[in-house]
Parts: sequence; C-alpha cells; structure tokens
Amino acid sequence: MTEAFVVQRETHIAAPRASVFAFLTDPDKIVQWMGTEATTEMHPGGLYLLKGVGSATARGAFREVVPVHRLAYSFGWETNDEVPPGSSLIEIDLIEQDGGTLLRMTHSGLPNEATRASHDKGWAHYLGRLTSAAAGRDPGPDRGPNGTRGAA
Repeated sequence: MTEAFVVQRETHIAAPRASVFAFLTDPDKIVQWMGTEATTEMHPGGLYLLKGVGSATARGAFREVVPVHRLAYSFGWETNDEVPPGSSLIEIDLIEQDGGTLLRMTHSGLPNEATRASHDKGWAHYLGRLTSAAAGRDPGPDRGPNGTRGAA
C-alpha cells in the first residue's frame, strides 16, 4: 500500500461562517482569491472545476456539502499524472471562533513528499488570500504561489 501524504492548515478569518462558505463555493467569490474561472455544482457528486492562474485546471467532485459548516471534495489536476482529477480529497470545516471563523482544512491522498510540499505552499498562499478576501480586503491580483502570473 502506498503511503498517502497530507497537508493540514488552520486559519482564523475575521468574517462569519456564511461569508467564508460563500467564498469557498460561489464561483464569483472564489475567483476573488484563487484562479481565473470556477464552476461549482453544490451537491454530492457535483462538479468542482477551477482554472488556475497558469495553464493548470483542477477538477473534482463534491462529496459533502453542509452549508456554512463543512465541504469535502475530490481534487486533482488535469494533465497531471501524479495528482490526476479526483485523486486527492480536500475537507474543510468552518467553526465559529472569536467573533469570526476558524477554517480547518485537510488535503489528503497526495502521492509523495514533493507533491505534499507543493500543495502545502499553494494552500499557504491561497488561504492567506482567502483570509483577506472574506474579511472584506482586496488580496490583489493572484500571481500564484510561486509569485508570478502564469505559475501553476
């Protein structure tokens, strides 16, 4: 059996859970902090599709949708043999905390340390941008986790 690699992150967002949930699920709000186009079908089995700032496109399917509380969806990259569409799992819990929301995220099923490290860097970048956008601040143009527009 192949060992799976996991990214876990938590961040406090100065916004109510309903607002944070909208920034995770509404395509118009998603692209304020991540990617250039998004499609979400908010039901188990529904499509999750995100075109990144470069040529990368992420695809998966929702497994759990509990409004303002929890999301779980499969995830992977088109044209990527290491992490193909639907091959990993992202789980996000939103918890009321200190007048805002604690976002607790686990990204599991990554195949090796290199992809785990790459996704950890990406999540650090994007959760920072989400924290700003959901709190009503403009995170600025998305240049990707590598700092240059067009980076995957």
